[in-house]
Amino acid sequence: MVLDMGPMLRGEIRRMEIDYLLPLDEACDTRMSGEIRVKGEITDEGGYMHLTLSAEAPYKTECARCLAPVEGVFSVDLERTVAVKETLTREQLEENVDEFAVIENGKLDLDETVREELILCFPMRFLCREDCMGLCPKCGRPLSEGSCSCETKEIDPRWKVLEGLFDKNEKSH
Repeated sequence: MVLDMGPMLRGEIRRMEIDYLLPLDEACDTRMSGEIRVKGEITDEGGYMHLTLSAEAPYKTECARCLAPVEGVFSVDLERTVAVKETLTREQLEENVDEFAVIENGKLDLDETVREELILCFPMRFLCREDCMGLCPKCGRPLSEGSCSCETKEIDPRWKVLEGLFDKNEKSH
């Protein structure tokens, strides 16, 4: 969403409500589904403008341990100081990129800021439950359904050659 910041810059209004749906694009995580709900406000506090936003993105993915379907809504909050580009130095723009929402030509584009924050904060993996036990490494059965009949004790294959020696020694004594 591109906001016309003219009324706020001229001092005509001191508060601007934000509430819109941001469509997903290719840059967003493929596990996100649906549209991103963005809510917030911009307030003018005596020449100092402050942006407060909350974005909620629905997601559908698999559990990182057992591959069961997991879905929910991921939310992220962000705060920025709103400033006109010409009032900032190059160092401020480069070093403090996460601190400012920049007005260019009287317009403030929120979409890129929201997408960037979501991509940076979106978890790399999800779990169906915190205590998910995952899958059996041998048969692939979900361990949450109960234990399987697979052998849990496994001999390191590097010691397999010596296994026959111990059997021979035990028989000769």
